[in-house]
Amino acid sequence: MPRRARWPGREHRLAIETMQEHSIIGRPVPKKDAWLKATGEAKYADDHSLPGMLYGKLLRSPHPHARILHIDTSKAERLPGVRAVATGKDFPGIKYGNLPQTRDYLPLALEKVRYIGDEVAAVAAIDEDMAEEALDLIQVEYEILPAVFDPEEAMQPGAPQLHDHAPDNISSQSAFHFGDADRGFADSDLIQEDIFETQPVKQGMLEPHACIGLWDNTGKITLWASKQSPYVVWRQLAMGLGIEPGKIRLVQTYIGGGFSGGKQEAMPMDFCAVLLSKKSGRPVKFVHTMDEVLTIGHLRHPIKIWLKTGIKKDGTLLAQHCKIIANGGAYSSIGQLSMYIPGAMLNLPYRLPNVKYEAYRIYTNNGFCGAMRGHTLPQICFARDSQLDIIAAKLGVDPIEIRLKNAAQPGEVTPNGFRLTTFGFTECLQRVVEASQWREKHGKLPRYRGIGIGCGSLVSGARLMGHSSSTAEIKVQEDGTVLLVTGSTDVGQGADTVLSMIAAEVLGVQLDDVRFAMVDTDITPVDPGTFSSRVTFWTGNAVKLAAEDARRQLAEIAAQKLEANPEDLIFRDRQVYLRQQPQRGLSFGELVRLAEYRLGRIIMGKGSYTSGEELIDFRTGYGNMSPAYTPSACVVEVEVDPETGQVTVTGIWGAHDCGFPLNPMLVRGQVLGASVMCIGQALYENLIRTQGKVMNPSFRDYKMPLATDVPKLANVEHINIITRDPSGPFGAKEAGEGAATGVIAAVANAVYHATGVRIKSLPISPGKVLFGLKEMQGKGNKPANLVKG
Repeated sequence: MPRRARWPGREHRLAIETMQEHSIIGRPVPKKDAWLKATGEAKYADDHSLPGMLYGKLLRSPHPHARILHIDTSKAERLPGVRAVATGKDFPGIKYGNLPQTRDYLPLALEKVRYIGDEVAAVAAIDEDMAEEALDLIQVEYEILPAVFDPEEAMQPGAPQLHDHAPDNISSQSAFHFGDADRGFADSDLIQEDIFETQPVKQGMLEPHACIGLWDNTGKITLWASKQSPYVVWRQLAMGLGIEPGKIRLVQTYIGGGFSGGKQEAMPMDFCAVLLSKKSGRPVKFVHTMDEVLTIGHLRHPIKIWLKTGIKKDGTLLAQHCKIIANGGAYSSIGQLSMYIPGAMLNLPYRLPNVKYEAYRIYTNNGFCGAMRGHTLPQICFARDSQLDIIAAKLGVDPIEIRLKNAAQPGEVTPNGFRLTTFGFTECLQRVVEASQWREKHGKLPRYRGIGIGCGSLVSGARLMGHSSSTAEIKVQEDGTVLLVTGSTDVGQGADTVLSMIAAEVLGVQLDDVRFAMVDTDITPVDPGTFSSRVTFWTGNAVKLAAEDARRQLAEIAAQKLEANPEDLIFRDRQVYLRQQPQRGLSFGELVRLAEYRLGRIIMGKGSYTSGEELIDFRTGYGNMSPAYTPSACVVEVEVDPETGQVTVTGIWGAHDCGFPLNPMLVRGQVLGASVMCIGQALYENLIRTQGKVMNPSFRDYKMPLATDVPKLANVEHINIITRDPSGPFGAKEAGEGAATGVIAAVANAVYHATGVRIKSLPISPGKVLFGLKEMQGKGNKPANLVKG
């Protein structure tokens, strides 16, 4: 049965389509550049439409694991209004991905499907309704295969194997140790062991994945797409299509939210848009439905964490042994990195001399997982900081004191090789304790109200694999405005504003004078992408260098005009003048026109930045991952309804060492947004899957925090800890991900202190709280806030 009944006016649209076939709109054009110029390329890119554009839809597998025996597309191809159909056999069969050992994606499934939603075929038609109808006419013959959904079951002998190259369904693994963990445990006065579990979570961005593909008859491919790392997609498209990257042009559109991973990689829609364009001679547009956004891959990893910690009576941490098993889903994404990060960051923000770490990312017949804001750090911090509170209670010490005692300090080198330059963790703790009135509240609040703390740390960009440098180019225009070009994208974090501010500050112009160009791989410099909170630090440094290069060129010309030394010149408020004689000078615009009109010099500055660190050795886990690290501390206050188990966050106070906040309003927005996002994972969000099928693929059923779930502004405070990192642009470091890493633990600890119920699996749902309260009442226990310590 078709998805939708036939609709009024269908014949009218077919008549229009027939007319278009005899007009220039539908014809292949001999020169794409001339056609785009005639039709106004920028206008159509902004409107997300092109002349004669078709609409694409993807056919997805209804089975979690099956062999594809035959696909018959003949009926779909004969449907009026359908212009092209594609299956996996239309592609060269080259797997693509991030690392050579984890390349397991295909543009469309070729021999097997591995999760419900795996892409099998694609169609392009004159409108979305007709494309949907065509999908119903594609007949796929499957051989159903045994499926496995639990990672521990998938590791067992005899379990269904998803990929031939991965025995025991191990997608990737990481194992390393630093110091002597066995000796550390032997010297410990207290050893605590716990198991924690986290759930699958989706980014839930309001703008779905979308793209327009055009493969013209010169062989040039253009993809307009909302991608947070366009050059990652550019390379993966070339890989999966088996062509040179130079034949592909990727133009970034406004992203509308990616949350550090949701729009990071090439997707089947991207490959199908360009291939269907080649087949039809038309541009093809794909837009995912919200059901698809919540069903397909790139989830936050659900992880089972076994954590063992050894500590002295005085609260000194001696050793940790951590084992994790992650449900990776059907494909790898960036799974190797996902398994390295939790173990590497066990070393921060606490001083930990001995660490042993083992991690396994397992293939299962579920939607696949990738990066998401904080990239596995909120999960590991939930476990570690929950356990720290358990240990503090057993030792009879305040949770703050145990953290202060073990706080890492500036200038230290962690056992795994992280070099801490600025690191204001102690001040983070002190300021957040003061702001939240911790000492007046902890253990003293009324029954069913509690306060908890969680802490974390993050990199300011990381050099982990392949190309990691950032480049910026600045062109100074004759009217005194500045064109700034980088390969970095703004995913809502305000990168275009901050990078423009850096350029304006160096050149002495106003922010309004700077124009920030969106990424176009034919024009903009190659860039790793927007992830690991790298853009302000890495691209910001590149922009600063490029602006300084342009300023140096202008200063030489101004010095000749003013008969002065370039070092004595000040660039400020669109003026260039002598430091000691401000009355001697000229306007910025006059200086640029002097350079161009009189001297024939076009002012263009270039700058590139990389940390200079060696790539991390994933086999040993050793190396300095980032040029700078940001610690954070978060205190959360909650109220629990004992009748329903409902947890309400009534206050949140956070302190974050961001080096220097270049734009305090943006920093605050990013920190609060990250905090609310993690409150969602702590209390509400859970992608419910039964036998691989997502049961809540809509915002009606997938519960995310609403504005009414956020505390009143009077009880929300963000504190910037100013440390001015010498490596960052104007002292700036990461801001946007790190502040979220400790939030989930803070919520869990607050719930424990309100109720005495220690919940070690996410989300902390009303049902879990009620069950814990009833179990505790049966044992005659009191809420933790009524117990000393």
